[in-house]
Amino acid sequence: MSGFDKFKRVNPMSDKIECLAFHHMEYYAGDATSTYKRFLGALGAELAAKSDLSTGNDSHASYLVETGTCRMVFTAPYSSVDQEKAQKLPFPFFSSSQASALFAKHGLHVHAVGITVKDVQATFDIMVANGGIVVQEPTRVVDANPERGFADIAEIKLYGDVSLRLIDATNFKGSFLPNFEDVKVADEKYALGKYGIERIDHIVGNVHDLQATLKYIKNMTGFHDFAEFTSEDVGTVDSGLNSAVLANNNEMILFPVNEPTFGTRRKSQIQTYLEQNQGEGVQHVALMTHDIYRTMDLMTEATPWGGFEFMPGQAHDYYERVKVKLGAENPFSEEQLAKIEKLGILIDKDDQGILMQIFSKPIGDRPTIFFEIIQRVGCINDITKIQKPGCGGFGKGNFKDLFKSIEDYESNLRIN
Repeated sequence: MSGFDKFKRVNPMSDKIECLAFHHMEYYAGDATSTYKRFLGALGAELAAKSDLSTGNDSHASYLVETGTCRMVFTAPYSSVDQEKAQKLPFPFFSSSQASALFAKHGLHVHAVGITVKDVQATFDIMVANGGIVVQEPTRVVDANPERGFADIAEIKLYGDVSLRLIDATNFKGSFLPNFEDVKVADEKYALGKYGIERIDHIVGNVHDLQATLKYIKNMTGFHDFAEFTSEDVGTVDSGLNSAVLANNNEMILFPVNEPTFGTRRKSQIQTYLEQNQGEGVQHVALMTHDIYRTMDLMTEATPWGGFEFMPGQAHDYYERVKVKLGAENPFSEEQLAKIEKLGILIDKDDQGILMQIFSKPIGDRPTIFFEIIQRVGCINDITKIQKPGCGGFGKGNFKDLFKSIEDYESNLRIN
């Protein structure tokens, strides 16, 4: 992170709610089956659970794919008209008409970000009392087989049409949520993913007004400032953004939020997103691996067969600058640096560790949502041997190079 020497990271332990980690993400798609199958190959994930016609759900198809603790649900309605509610719905508040309208508005998009909380009702009450906008009241979802138990679920608006889904599934005996049928992994050796993707590291939102969004989220959750960037830090001469990162107490839930800047020669990429998405939403999801070389080898092998495409790599002089940036703390061999350059991986550092990152191109028809694959190096606690969340920062020192790549990409699409 360029300028990290001026940045003081403080965790005030200010949470108003007891939240632990990301639980899952739900995407609304036009066709859930074809979408989830693409993600299986693109991410090396496995189909872990399903709720569809075969399980008694005649309202929508939902498929859970899993790699490590990273869980993504892909949902599509069977009709654009609301039907009489079935008894085996995993999300009893699901609306076919709303899902159809949201897909028409945004295309493939993140509809809900699920987080694990200790007590859904108590969490919901605190958030609403502190300005949280209600999407769904707390609901106890009981499995069609009562012996499997139940889960408590509620939703509060996060930003745009994205909900923050509060989940307590401690009383459910299945692998995911009630009324999802567990699907046995075809090969147990792949239970943690074929490509080594272990978990969701952070989820990035694009909004119109950064300060208003930060105030709203901080007021209802108590999340603290983890990092902050301005257009001077991360823009090019043509466009830029302002950005900040919010975190919960254990810093396993990280929410970077971006807003566009104005007055430059080109529209900010954030403004382009807001136009193409027809509103605020999740811009990208960062997925963590502990072997980015292997992960990227496998992901790029899958590209010709429906996997994700990645942004073009940087010129050789970028990697010469990386050596200078890392200085005497450079942990990479010449062989590793050559591999990093070949794969197009970007490198940055902060006062605590090193970040290795690479970005996919947008994954759908619209130039909106994309993925980031990361590996964090360093920041291992001597006692617990656990890596500190956010180690190495968020690539502040790479933003200018990344922005130039995105500007070129948008120029090719003739949208900016």
